[in-house]
Amino acid sequence: KHYSYWFAQNKNYPQLLEWDREIRDFVERNIQKILKNVSNYGGIGHIEIRQKTDLVQINIHTGFPDLLIEEQSLGISQMKIDLGKKLGLKSQNLRVNLISVTQPYGEPKILAEHVALQLRNRVPFRRTMKKAIELIGRTTDRGIKIQIAGRLNGSEMARVEWATEGRVPLQTVKAGIKYCCHPAQTIYGVLGIKIWIFRDTQ
Repeated sequence: KHYSYWFAQNKNYPQLLEWDREIRDFVERNIQKILKNVSNYGGIGHIEIRQKTDLVQINIHTGFPDLLIEEQSLGISQMKIDLGKKLGLKSQNLRVNLISVTQPYGEPKILAEHVALQLRNRVPFRRTMKKAIELIGRTTDRGIKIQIAGRLNGSEMARVEWATEGRVPLQTVKAGIKYCCHPAQTIYGVLGIKIWIFRDTQ
């Protein structure tokens, strides 16, 4: 499934592609700023952008939209105004929707942000991976693979550790694999988190 829905001529394609990236970065940055004091916020699953001739529709898929709705007076409305100014659009030509994800931890990006938060709080990486597998085990997904690379637990030499449960057939083209790569900034340096989730397509 695509997360961007728009059409452009060849000469306009690079500009619209850059515009698409700017929208995503702007939305993620502002929502993190709005909810920086909310400890149990799960993050954004993905952002869907639909561009038409006179309308730009941004669908923010999040596992916990109630938190954003509660904080709406503090920033969501202002974010829409600022984004409209940045893109040169009037308010009636820009629409921002919050959509709930039924299984938040079934989204690799939300799960990766949860793992990154645990690592920043100095939780041992093995316990973090085990907890993440338990969270995903409550959904209908068939398998998960988690990989963390870097100076794990503050060791001098960087290494790669991974954990898996169930089937994750990365060589099968028709398998519904959802993937995310996410950095975690710790006091020892940056750790790289990769998550593969094999979706139950039945």
